[in-house]
Amino acid sequence: MSDNKIPFFDGHNDFLLRLMMTDEPRGPFWRGPRDSGHLDLARMREAGFTGGLFAIFVPPEQKGPRRDLGSQMANASTGIPLPPLMSHEAAQPVALAQAGYLHWMARETPEDFAVCRTAGEIRAAMDKGIIAGVMHMEGAEAIGPDLDALYLFHEMGLRSLGPVWSRPTIFGHGVPMKFPAGPDIGPGLTEAGKDLVRLCNELRILVDLSHMNEAGFDDVAALSDAPLVATHSNAHALCASPRNLTDRQLAVIRETGGLVGLNFATFYLREDGRFSAEMGWDEMLRHADYLIEYLGEDHVGLGSDFDGCIVPKPVGDVTGVQALFEALRAHGYDDALLAKLARDNWLACLERTLGA
Repeated sequence: MSDNKIPFFDGHNDFLLRLMMTDEPRGPFWRGPRDSGHLDLARMREAGFTGGLFAIFVPPEQKGPRRDLGSQMANASTGIPLPPLMSHEAAQPVALAQAGYLHWMARETPEDFAVCRTAGEIRAAMDKGIIAGVMHMEGAEAIGPDLDALYLFHEMGLRSLGPVWSRPTIFGHGVPMKFPAGPDIGPGLTEAGKDLVRLCNELRILVDLSHMNEAGFDDVAALSDAPLVATHSNAHALCASPRNLTDRQLAVIRETGGLVGLNFATFYLREDGRFSAEMGWDEMLRHADYLIEYLGEDHVGLGSDFDGCIVPKPVGDVTGVQALFEALRAHGYDDALLAKLARDNWLACLERTLGA
């Protein structure tokens, strides 16, 4: 990484799902560089990517020819049908496989990648020039009602968990992928979901509010003693997707000293909610400004959603993040604010949540 690149930590990506689903040899797919997707090791190195939350995500079961979620979303207009609740018996093998892939990445390239469990381990890896990977789970279908599996995944390195993706789980309800809509949709956490949040607090696992409906958000806020975090969400006032956060939700996050990761997905950035990469920097700058205005400059980071969404054409893939920083600099962000947005805020938040 050249000296003029800003090192950054990213709050969300779906690379593990891509790695699991690829028909290509696993080693070259990981090492890269590849011409497809948003992430691989070579492009992370080129981009200044020094760490991030790597999501375990169990995709919806599909009949007929395999289609990835990105292609489904690209062809959607006002939303995609949400699949029904998935049992933990069906989800757990897929989640275990993706957890295994994260550890395989560390074994395959130990000089370049490490699975980290504390803020101290993250900082130590970065000091050695090693990319710090933190295990995240997007949707807790793999955790059964007795919560025993949470202990297992915690031992494997799970340090961040979203109780729901957009489909329902035994723990709560997500928001649909439709536009326009608000997050005030359906009931909140179930009793099992409340137990899950309490145990996450006990084990020092970050509870991710992204994808959660408003009632569930409020339940987490009432229960959790940790900073509230939405790893990859934007401002509802600027893009009326139910996946984005209302001003009231931003105020609640601010009160706890939490964090919101700026999502790069075009359908959570664009005022028209379109699934289109044909856009410039303006929307990303507006959301960054808005989040900083409502949360303060110490509580906004990046949450790209790389390999799980359509990103603006000027970004393209992870190597475009430095161009985003240049656009923010031209917009008036100084070096100190860029450093906070790029990495420092995430590291401080994870230190408060996971421990030093």
